[in-house]
Amino acid sequence: MKKEKAAKPPPVSFLLDQVSDVMRLKHYSLRTERTYVQWIKRFIFFHGKRHPREMGAPEIERFLTDLAVAKKVAASTQNQALNALVFLYQQVLHLEVDEFSAVRAKRPAHLPGFLVKEEVQRLLAAVKPGTLNLMVRLLYGTGMRLMECVRLRVKDVFLEQ
Repeated sequence: MKKEKAAKPPPVSFLLDQVSDVMRLKHYSLRTERTYVQWIKRFIFFHGKRHPREMGAPEIERFLTDLAVAKKVAASTQNQALNALVFLYQQVLHLEVDEFSAVRAKRPAHLPGFLVKEEVQRLLAAVKPGTLNLMVRLLYGTGMRLMECVRLRVKDVFLEQ
């Protein structure tokens, strides 16, 4: 008869495995899980492989500031990293992080572009007559979105008007 092995308790799971487990329990998407795990890894490596329990608000602040100043990431990228770290500390480690004030990445000012009358005329003249030309003229004249125009049916268009 073979001897039965004594049941061993499961090994303590690694931090990133814990992050994945919590995210799956909370039904986060796989893509979000992968992204958060990558940001947490970058945070840990940035601080010389120290465990996040040993770190707090000053280290998070330093990491986010480095992203904005040295790496020059977009504001949305910095926010994504922040969200990953907040998730780690609140949902996985069950620790509260003190307030911090990292240098925030600047959002670029978005100025809409406009075409002058002559540019619009040249653009419309450059499109060959036919369905595409009609669609371009409808998009310009009505302000509808592209998919609204694509889904238009013949019975929806009143050319007399």
